[in-house]
Amino acid sequence: ALVALRGGTGEQIGHAVAMALKNLMGLICDPVAGLVEVPCVKRNVIGAVNAVSVADMAMAGITSRIPVDEVIDAMGEVGRRMPVEFRETALGGLAVTPTGTAIQEHMRKSPEVAYDS
Repeated sequence: ALVALRGGTGEQIGHAVAMALKNLMGLICDPVAGLVEVPCVKRNVIGAVNAVSVADMAMAGITSRIPVDEVIDAMGEVGRRMPVEFRETALGGLAVTPTGTAIQEHMRKSPEVAYDS
């Protein structure tokens, strides 16, 4: 969207999309306590910074060696092959660290009490 807002071409938009997806490909989803706060909020910041960075790159003429359609296909394949523990199930990654487990237990006992993300 940023490339389009800046007057970029369809080709530049495709390169920006490809670069953005490649930068985040394989990122797991491991929400602590099954909520989209820890670490998701901070990871969303990375997504926003990524979008701005690749828009700048595409507008500067930097291109993706892998075409956007192939990147999308590859991302789908990575998602399908990713273990279930890392697919927003709270069964792996940060969700099962000692602190993540303690937060989950605290939330189970006191669901009305929020925690710092």
